[in-house]
Amino acid sequence: MTSDSNRPFCGILLILGACLVLSCHDAISKHLSQLYPLIMVVWARYLSQSVLMLLLFGPRRGLDLVRTRRPRLQLARGLSLVGISLLFMSGLRFMPLGEATAVLFLAPLFVTALSATVLKERISPGQWLVLFCGLLGVLVIVRPGGELATPAALLPLCAAFCFAVYQLLTRRLSGTDDPITSNFLTSLVGSLLMSLLVPFFWTVPVGYDAWMIAVLGGIAMFGHLLLSHAYRFATAATLAPFTNAQIVCAALVGFVAFDHVPDAGALLGMAIVIGSGLLSVWVQRRQAAPAPADGAQGSEGGDQPFGRQHRADLPQGAGAGGGEQLGRKLG
Repeated sequence: MTSDSNRPFCGILLILGACLVLSCHDAISKHLSQLYPLIMVVWARYLSQSVLMLLLFGPRRGLDLVRTRRPRLQLARGLSLVGISLLFMSGLRFMPLGEATAVLFLAPLFVTALSATVLKERISPGQWLVLFCGLLGVLVIVRPGGELATPAALLPLCAAFCFAVYQLLTRRLSGTDDPITSNFLTSLVGSLLMSLLVPFFWTVPVGYDAWMIAVLGGIAMFGHLLLSHAYRFATAATLAPFTNAQIVCAALVGFVAFDHVPDAGALLGMAIVIGSGLLSVWVQRRQAAPAPADGAQGSEGGDQPFGRQHRADLPQGAGAGGGEQLGRKLG
């Protein structure tokens, strides 16, 4: 292990910084989406990100930046991320930032369900318990009959499902394509698709809003860079529990930017969602633990395919690897 990877405190600080930066990104998106057409905001976010990545990596990589072995999967991954952006930002128009972020953190739980139903992977009882707890947390936040129990609450929920699909596609592509290529192609898909639509929704931004629109992708990229560097200093298993801090950061940023204080029910629901994420980390660590050398029975599920794959993919799920929850900002 290198000296860098032996400094977990630095990694934790970086991932907490990423949580804060990306919560600020979502707050700016919420502000802009209330003033300008959503298509225009999403277009600006992807275009600025694509330009920055092209400037940073284009000179060194050349055509390798767009070379992929699985173009169809890359297209599907890009479309799924566009779906996440449109659905989540639409939800932010109607829901507070903290509550919407907590709902989005259901994504890794949907990954569990999709792994069982689509990929036919074996899911342990502990993982189903995590799924149930996460759904319970969202129900507590939304509270049928409460203020948030509107059709708009389905928007971040659908975004969480799209994000689960995105994670599974990312897992498939990780063995064949370079991560930088995947990230650039994803942002490029979003840029091209939104560029076809934005002329019909164009509104001239005014004042500081123009600057916010221009730097939106840069903020997302900065958050991703903090995230990437965090994993240089600490393992994914060490950092996974701290990715839940994005829910807390989102609530704090929502208070500062929009003067919204989550009520007791929302705070309880957020705590349940965070707890389900921490429980997911614990369950997957048990499943990934090697069996004792003397042949005694090891931890249940240690040889399960899902346990190994998801453990290796820890940065890609909220709670059980919320890095990818943050990584969606870069795409």
